[in-house]
Amino acid sequence: MSSAFEDLANAFQPTPTPGPGRTPGKIGMAILLILWTGLAVLPFVVAVPGLKLATGSIGTPGTLTVVSCEDLGQGRYDCEGSFAPDSGGDAIPVDASPDSSAGDVRRAQLAPEGDRAVPTGTSGVLAALTMPFLGVGVLGFLPYVLLYVLKVRRGRRAAVALGCLLTLVSLVGVIVGMVAAYS
Repeated sequence: MSSAFEDLANAFQPTPTPGPGRTPGKIGMAILLILWTGLAVLPFVVAVPGLKLATGSIGTPGTLTVVSCEDLGQGRYDCEGSFAPDSGGDAIPVDASPDSSAGDVRRAQLAPEGDRAVPTGTSGVLAALTMPFLGVGVLGFLPYVLLYVLKVRRGRRAAVALGCLLTLVSLVGVIVGMVAAYS
């Protein structure tokens, strides 16, 4: 019985840490940096269609009226709406943003596929910029990591200051975008 307690006690003992200079190697580090860069660029790529819609460069302008929102549980909603194009014609049933409430009426842009409408104007653009601001935050400390990996000592403090600034800008941008999306 005491050996079981000894094994349990030994499980919580500190283990030796790797010595200095234990990195994934040049190829491993290159792969990690490529993946980090890809993770940072992905929000910019994903946000392009939403930004084009929110700015009105693609799609059909009109008015979106949120007809119903179904509670899916765990704070998630599925909202349906009716889109009336400015050019006239029949209203089109569309998917509305899940952050809408039944009865909301706002300016929107119909996607070219005709299946969803995205809010336009300042709040729509700010909401569409939420993901790119998240990408800025992911990019924040990449310059410092590059200097560290390349063993360049000069400029590390400036890279940390830049990383802190970009992270702060990212945080503010994400908060503003989320507030705009839910207002």
